Amino acid sequence: MRSIRMTSTLVAIPFISLMTLCSTSYAQSNDATNLYHRGLAATCANCHGTDGKGVVDGGMPLINNLTSEQMLSQLKAFKSGAREGTIMPQLAKGYSDEQLQIIANQLGKK
Repeated sequence: MRSIRMTSTLVAIPFISLMTLCSTSYAQSNDATNLYHRGLAATCANCHGTDGKGVVDGGMPLINNLTSEQMLSQLKAFKSGAREGTIMPQLAKGYSDEQLQIIANQLGKK
């Protein structure tokens, strides 16, 4: 009986270690993804202010009142040329559709 318990314990230790390693790896991966998403959205802050709240006397539209869907629609319109602008068409063309979706999800109202 003692041998069975010892064998079970020896088998369980590597399994528990592997599970701990996997959950730590997932958490680190998730943190990196969140950082990437926040970093993409932060590129808008130069003109539109932190979290799209605007820059005092900046002359740029406030974007913090848009939903994620509205923001994505505008970004895609700039990218395709359907909407004109001074710098936004060039900036939007520099992002993939996936990156524009991430930006809209980060900055748009939920």
